[in-house]
Amino acid sequence: MQTLREYTRKTRRGNVLKVVREHYLRDDLSCGSDICNVCNRQDVPPVLLRERMLRTTLFDFPHYIVLDSNIILDQIDVLEEDVLCNVIIFATVMNEVRKKSSVIYKRFKNVLQLKTRGFYAFINEHHKDTYVEQMPNESSNDRNDRAIRVATKWYDKHLLDSQQSNSFKRSGQPQTRVVFITDDAACREISKNEGILACTAEEYISSLSDYPLLVDKLARKSFDSEKPSLPVYPSHLTMVEIHEGIRTKRFLQGNFQASRENYLEGNVSVEGYDNPILLQGREAMNRAVDGDIVAIELLPEAEWSTPSEIVLEEVENIEGLEDQKIAEREMDMFKNTVSKISEEKRPTGRVIGIIRRKWRQYCGILQKSVLENTNRHIFVPADRKIPRIRIETRQSKKLLDQRIVVAIDSWPRFSRYPNGHFVRSLGPLGDIKTENEVILLEHDVPHSKFSEEVLSFLPKLPWTITNEDYEKRVDLRDLYICSVDPPGCTDIDDALHCRSLPNGNLDVGVHIADVSHFIRPGNALDKEAAARGTTVYLVGKRIDMVPELLSSNLCSLVGGEERFAFSCCWEMDKDAKIISKRFHKSVIKSKRAMTYEEAQCIIDDKTQHNEIAQSLRNLNNLAKILKKRRMDNGALVLASPEIRFQVDSETHEPLEVEAKQMRDTNSMVEEFMLLANITVAEHIAAEFPECAMLRRHPRPPPTNFDPLIKSARHQGFEIKTESGLDLANSLDHCVKGDNPYFNTMIRILTTRCMMQAVYFTSGTVQKSEFFHYGLAAPIYTHFTSPIRRYSDIVVHRLLAASIGADSTYTDLLNKKLNENICQNLNYRHKMAQYAGRASVALNTHVYFRGKTQDVEGYILFVRKNALQVLIPKFGLEGTVYLNPLKDDNYKLPASVKFTYSEDYHTQSCGNVVFHAFDPVTVRLTLDSSNVQHEKLVFNLVKPFIKGFSVEDASVMDVCENQANIQVQQPPKKKSKKSKTEK
Repeated sequence: MQTLREYTRKTRRGNVLKVVREHYLRDDLSCGSDICNVCNRQDVPPVLLRERMLRTTLFDFPHYIVLDSNIILDQIDVLEEDVLCNVIIFATVMNEVRKKSSVIYKRFKNVLQLKTRGFYAFINEHHKDTYVEQMPNESSNDRNDRAIRVATKWYDKHLLDSQQSNSFKRSGQPQTRVVFITDDAACREISKNEGILACTAEEYISSLSDYPLLVDKLARKSFDSEKPSLPVYPSHLTMVEIHEGIRTKRFLQGNFQASRENYLEGNVSVEGYDNPILLQGREAMNRAVDGDIVAIELLPEAEWSTPSEIVLEEVENIEGLEDQKIAEREMDMFKNTVSKISEEKRPTGRVIGIIRRKWRQYCGILQKSVLENTNRHIFVPADRKIPRIRIETRQSKKLLDQRIVVAIDSWPRFSRYPNGHFVRSLGPLGDIKTENEVILLEHDVPHSKFSEEVLSFLPKLPWTITNEDYEKRVDLRDLYICSVDPPGCTDIDDALHCRSLPNGNLDVGVHIADVSHFIRPGNALDKEAAARGTTVYLVGKRIDMVPELLSSNLCSLVGGEERFAFSCCWEMDKDAKIISKRFHKSVIKSKRAMTYEEAQCIIDDKTQHNEIAQSLRNLNNLAKILKKRRMDNGALVLASPEIRFQVDSETHEPLEVEAKQMRDTNSMVEEFMLLANITVAEHIAAEFPECAMLRRHPRPPPTNFDPLIKSARHQGFEIKTESGLDLANSLDHCVKGDNPYFNTMIRILTTRCMMQAVYFTSGTVQKSEFFHYGLAAPIYTHFTSPIRRYSDIVVHRLLAASIGADSTYTDLLNKKLNENICQNLNYRHKMAQYAGRASVALNTHVYFRGKTQDVEGYILFVRKNALQVLIPKFGLEGTVYLNPLKDDNYKLPASVKFTYSEDYHTQSCGNVVFHAFDPVTVRLTLDSSNVQHEKLVFNLVKPFIKGFSVEDASVMDVCENQANIQVQQPPKKKSKKSKTEK
């Protein structure tokens, strides 16, 4: 049966087009039920089975379930639980879900594919009895609601008719009905009036007496029986008002970023503004959650402010306080914390509406309630930038010592915190496996096992190189190629060689694992690698971008094994000037896989003159010339504190911690990787000027350098930032004879002034913006790590197509698609960095459990109420709190008073003055009293301030030893002498 569908759509130019399409209707679509004797076909086995019917207190008879689209969108966490079964999903519903949320649509499709659940997709839009036309003046939403009701009524009648047979009646079984679950009140009321069995999600889930805890997972817009209260936040404007305000430039839009250091502050990054717009106070942030796209209104310039200099954390138990008292307390804490220097004031604003929420699932713990026998609890997220969340749960006693996952459902203006629901438990607090899972979830790192479909595209073992492979590639197996990597590295991406030529020049090669040979464009393996974007490295754990068969075996350039490679080779003279270059796919056989330390020993051992030793020495000499040339061009040498853990192989807990050592061989490998990346970037940009995948590092805006310039000026140094070369020269001159770590700290501060390097497609920005600021390179890309970066796989494909080593394909040259890939890679790369840092912090905490240690450190920043201290030995930062805030639990002795100088950014107490970069000694102990946020406590040891500093551990040890000696002495008889001594 054929019908015509008519609809209108608006073009990009604003024209309205009338579209007429043929729409085919069928009468042979199966209902999928095993009790139907009309639709059952032998080639289509039934999905809806009577044997797995659910019985509820609300519907105490066999029934199938029909879900409205709002149920799938709001209650996906409930649907993912293995409880609901025999569920009918209409095509109308799936189309609505797909349009409104691609993320939930993908999650629900995974549920549909579980055969044991009995979820049946019915194409109601193409069945002659369930298709409905859109009526005049009827909205699309109303038409879809009506289509769902019509299909539900048809299903119910169809099944009842099937059960009218004499054999079914004689069986005495109750008839199977269809129940419609919807949270749309109007649609539910109409359904009931039309004779459809309908209820809300909460009514149905609450009636499942066998699953009482499933109610905890219900998404809630509000809690029942809440007492009306005064609004805590201003109302949000409507989307029409917001869009009109943005069009007229009355409002601005941007990405909201909450502060980690002060829960009452946030920023909004707005295009066209050098600095983010400052937001201060709860009302100004107005229910924005970190990551949301918000609309803001700038305050009058007279009301502009400066970022607070205090470190402010929300207190644990404010559950019993009234909103008014909490607001007064927070305003009190904010007083006198803002700089009064007008030149430092920044554009300040307030949120007037939310354009797009970026809510996700959050990890954290339940806060112990001060109320007895309550189901309402406060969830404290692990991420300090996320507000606390109100949830209802009946299993609080079980969950108090667990890491749990919670989702936000709504944030009414009458509630200080958003409303949410419990999703699942991750495991016990403090357990390394659980905490690693938290890190991966909090940083959105895909870490599930590779699916069977993905694994199906791997090569079959045993894998061998064929004669045809040798013919297509350049055979480099006779070259003395070697790899140099960190100890324990199994995913070896790169190898090097250097040999002398008869003309006196050098033949130098960088050989990169040919991952693109094994991962073909568009298959499931390629899509999975693209989605993951990068390998993520945690302490003692690696989350691979590609399956281990490739990452640690077939693609890894291990010593003594023949492997496919993509080679970038140069002819150079002894001064590292490039005479010629060439690219080719090759077969190599690495002669040796070395660590940085092993390679350095070979270079330094003058008794070794074999081919590997000569190759390494030549490479090292060339690398030093290449590095000097880069430095002379303005490349920056930046710094960040890095440490390495020795991890127990069984418990996976850290045993020792040490700072990473940098050797000449580290720099040697780095220089040739940089050279290969630059060489390939120049080539693919020339061959594919519109769609080459490149990497750029934008020059930071001048205001980014303000903290660095001020800090250096207070130490008597002038930092010039007009160009990268000026900055590099300025950093080289920042040397203090009495503080050998001063230059490193200045470079650490410089690193924090930098912008994020990003991937981009060549045709999307001007050539002048290709520049990589940190490397002082006019063009750059990533070619050298395809095992752990998807960007490099794309670059390999571009390079292979340009030299005829592989064929091109449509998507490779699609500029828009490549830009989407770049955006995902930028996000994944950033999250992988954050996850790695979080893993280091976690293992540092585990290392310090039960330990107390006095260590040398340096002051990075002087705050109004604290000192930010860097500990080079452990590569970590912490806070020494000085002046307590009002309502803090501790008080300083009357003799101890710290005074902050805004002019000089110093803290003084008596004759002790603290400046940035001053050396200090602090005592590190782990505070586990807050199970949610275990933290290292920094107590000042030196300089010693009576009543504030803690005793030097060495002095305490001497006293303790003396006390022990006295205790061990035998008791003496009382005498006049002993009394005198006593």
